[in-house]
Amino acid sequence: MNHIAPGARAGIYHYDEIDRRFVGERVEQFRKQVERRLSGELTEEEFKPIRLMNGLYLQLHAYMLRIAVPYGVMSAVQLRKLAEIGRTYDKGYGHFTTRQNLQYNWIKLEDTPAILNALADVDMHALQTSGNCVRNVTTDQFVGAAKDEVVDGRVYAEILRQWTSLHPEFTYLPRKFKIAISGAVSDRAAVRVHDVGLLARRNEAGEAGFTFYVGGGLGRSPFIGKLVREWVAEEDFVAYLEAILRVYNQYGRRDNIYKARIKILVHELGLEKFKAEVEEEFARLRGPKYRLDPAIVAEIRTHFAPPPFEDLPETSSALERAKAENPAFANWVAVNVAEHKAPGYAIATISLKPPGGIPGDATCDQMDVIADLAEQYSFGELRVSHVQNIVLAHVKQDELYALWQKLDAVNLGTANAGLIGDIIACPGLDYCALANARAIPLAQAISARFADPLRQRTIGELGIKISGCINACGHHHVGAIGILGVDKKGTEFYQITVGGDPTLTTAIGDILGPAVTEHEAVDAIEAIVEVYLANRTGESERFLDTLARVGHGPFKERIYAAD
Repeated sequence: MNHIAPGARAGIYHYDEIDRRFVGERVEQFRKQVERRLSGELTEEEFKPIRLMNGLYLQLHAYMLRIAVPYGVMSAVQLRKLAEIGRTYDKGYGHFTTRQNLQYNWIKLEDTPAILNALADVDMHALQTSGNCVRNVTTDQFVGAAKDEVVDGRVYAEILRQWTSLHPEFTYLPRKFKIAISGAVSDRAAVRVHDVGLLARRNEAGEAGFTFYVGGGLGRSPFIGKLVREWVAEEDFVAYLEAILRVYNQYGRRDNIYKARIKILVHELGLEKFKAEVEEEFARLRGPKYRLDPAIVAEIRTHFAPPPFEDLPETSSALERAKAENPAFANWVAVNVAEHKAPGYAIATISLKPPGGIPGDATCDQMDVIADLAEQYSFGELRVSHVQNIVLAHVKQDELYALWQKLDAVNLGTANAGLIGDIIACPGLDYCALANARAIPLAQAISARFADPLRQRTIGELGIKISGCINACGHHHVGAIGILGVDKKGTEFYQITVGGDPTLTTAIGDILGPAVTEHEAVDAIEAIVEVYLANRTGESERFLDTLARVGHGPFKERIYAAD
């Protein structure tokens, strides 16, 4: 088992020599496979499954390389390396995704071995960021810091990373497999729209355990994950998850890519039959071989020990003065700063959604700045959120003003976390060969329309999510307002849904009416907002609550009355 190296920072898992040898060997394997492809010894059809298992896609204009950021946590050193790679091998930027990863969109095939080698230098890789395997396990971006946290999800996400890496049974599943863990009272990981969603909890004795949801997922057939077990003890964590994957591997369809996800299996078998199959398999696995040893959990937990927090007052007088003197800063604190479990500290979200910007994109210069700020203000650690932002999880309240000033100087000080400008968008037809429509220009147009920070605060919590095709990489199904790009005889149109919810009260949005053009879509969002503001009972009533109360009628009438 790994031990933290002298001088290593808490909060981040650190490789040992076994990890490094494993990643290094895989890089060398892929180097030879790339050479064979470039020489023509391998055809594209033969090379495709190999490159996908190493995170390399062939997109519309170039190769895209997806870098794994396990459970969204990385160090400043690692982010600086990502910036260096983006400058050297891409076009000077990277794109942070809804799986807490980073993508480069303009990669040359011959450069990929050198990129993977550079990643290995800082204990990073691209393994299992694609292919029909267990993908990057995601968790709450506030993990280890949130005031409402019950269990630190990083510990169990790391256990899953180690367990699933090149697992011989689960390397070629019927389809890709996504897991999310939330260990807080509030679900910030969207657990019920994953193949497996885990809620980490504690029983009355203070012991850790898990509630399992299975069969969630978006895409062509959106499903909300179903409860399969209310409580799985920590020692049975691996055994129960292995049982689920074995049942999926045995019964999941391989004859139809559109019916291959576990959500379809749960639906077709029926929940009770599926649960019975899992329980039967679990009974076979349960025992010493699959028991999660508490010593292993304790050892991994040492990697995520709290940083050396100072003993500070609960509140900061310096922060209150700065807020009083600078309304823009006060607005940023109100929107982008969350409560921390340690007195005198705060959690700061760095929005990658400036007005008119591309959601999730960061230039390499910005990455360097964020890395510097992470070292200066947050113990050298940062997180990627599944809503495509960056989080500094451990900032002194006294230092928030200085942090914001430096962020604002490089266009990273936007105050819109959780508001209408905090849009999720996939790369869409600008990059993806599967897309039917562009997502980026529409996201830019909407964020520009609602650029006024005071107007955003007036509107309040309202998430917009945009996908360029039915694969739903932009999570449009669970957007309070969701937008899906569709193709109508070669013309891009956009279908609008309302009422989606990615939290524990998960809901799939309903289609409002016929698809509209890009220009009409921006006006339609404006109309939806106006109807909401006119009908809400007070500033505290959220969009979803108003929608549930008044129904779809007023929104449909406003958008489609002219038709």
